[in-house]
Amino acid sequence: MNSVAEDYRSQVSGLAYRNQAFINGKYVPAASGKTFDKVSPINGRLLTAVAECDREDVERAVGAARAAFDKGAWSRAFPKKRKTVLVRLAELMMKHRDELSLLETLDMGKPIANSRSADIPASAHTIQWYGEACDKVYDELAPQRPDSISMITREPLGVVAAVVPWNFPLLMACWKIGPALAAGNSVILKPAEQSPLTAIRIAELAAEAGLPEGVLNVLPGYGETAGQALGRHMDVDMVAFTGSTEVGKLFLRYSGESNMKHISLECGGKSPNIVFADVPDIDSVAKAAAAGVFYNSGQVCTAATRLIVDEKIKDKLVDLVGRHAAEWAPGDPLDPKTAMGSMVDKSQMDRVLDYIEVGRREGAKLATGGRQARQATGGYYIEPTIFEAPSNALRIAQEEIFGPVLTALTFRSDEEAVKIANDSIYGLQANLWTRDITRAHQIARALRAGTVNINATDGGDVTAPFGGYKQSGIGRDKSLHAFDKYTQLKHTFVQL
Repeated sequence: MNSVAEDYRSQVSGLAYRNQAFINGKYVPAASGKTFDKVSPINGRLLTAVAECDREDVERAVGAARAAFDKGAWSRAFPKKRKTVLVRLAELMMKHRDELSLLETLDMGKPIANSRSADIPASAHTIQWYGEACDKVYDELAPQRPDSISMITREPLGVVAAVVPWNFPLLMACWKIGPALAAGNSVILKPAEQSPLTAIRIAELAAEAGLPEGVLNVLPGYGETAGQALGRHMDVDMVAFTGSTEVGKLFLRYSGESNMKHISLECGGKSPNIVFADVPDIDSVAKAAAAGVFYNSGQVCTAATRLIVDEKIKDKLVDLVGRHAAEWAPGDPLDPKTAMGSMVDKSQMDRVLDYIEVGRREGAKLATGGRQARQATGGYYIEPTIFEAPSNALRIAQEEIFGPVLTALTFRSDEEAVKIANDSIYGLQANLWTRDITRAHQIARALRAGTVNINATDGGDVTAPFGGYKQSGIGRDKSLHAFDKYTQLKHTFVQL
């Protein structure tokens, strides 16, 4: 163990865990008094017991959020005031960067280097970016006759429930609370039960930044209880959800069976990574392909899990990706040299290992990995795994595994490559590699995905919209387009 890792380990021993709900500006226990154990996937050890919120807590949080919205201290505040508070929150997040990074790593097992250099700074930048956007989003005038005025204005929706996943706990939360708060809404944040710690902590930082009581509430708890109660609540105006397609469909049902609340969904993915034979540097492509699937232990909705490669270079490319896979061998998440950490919990590890067995039974060739790793630690680790599959019809090629598992497929023509890529219920992201600019644009247009990366697997930042086609979801996160889902458009006609 190196000295930097030892330093992080010593910091862990001094951490204080916020583990209660945050309602109306105060930390409070769940109304029932129930808690659930938060176990670190790094070593299987208990971190803390977290408040298990349920229907009564949802009632309290929605009541506080609605009262704050109606009071208008935030919803009717000048954009410049909202900007000041959100920018201050971003600054506080960076001030507490080490604490938040450690919480994120302990919570879901991602490498500390990723938490500190990527996740936390990106989260703070998202809040800052939307804060800065507060006074830069304009209303409109529609073209009318000289004797009338037709105004189109944006108004906040009201009470927004943000239900976020465990793979990027704070970043996914900020993708939603950033634009929702910037637009003037009150927000109830329901973090995943697997990774609630940074969400609970950020509520306190938001209050310190000047966010009025009741404007941001945080309810840790389970999806089938707290999440469902938010989805069915008659006074919640919108649910913004990121997670599985299965659960996304439940929120659509909850909306229809309650008050027809707005629903935004960013759901699953099975991203194709198409590699044509004319790539100029096949080793660079192989390195990027490995990173595209093994980053964050493959627990990424846009993970490039289907490597669709021209049969002329398939053997060479798969061999090179396998060599680069060795660079992603699981290690201690508290060691800054570690590239890949653990799975989020034992349940997810077992699910991925089950899929690896499915791949074997289906007749796919296991080229690399396929086993649990670092068992002596008590944590939940899986080796980088690569299959060569005879068909895109296999379950490992069709279903979202959400782990470090790559399925390699081949094609013989551009048309076949597109057909395989689009042969999925998902359409979140797609990637393609070629030196032919005409082919690149033609293929990009043919791919049914919300994001298409050309000669990359991870393009774009907060300035670009993010979301999917088909069963990957409805609506867009990031960019100014996110304001579209957190506001109502009102038309006011004036006859002069």
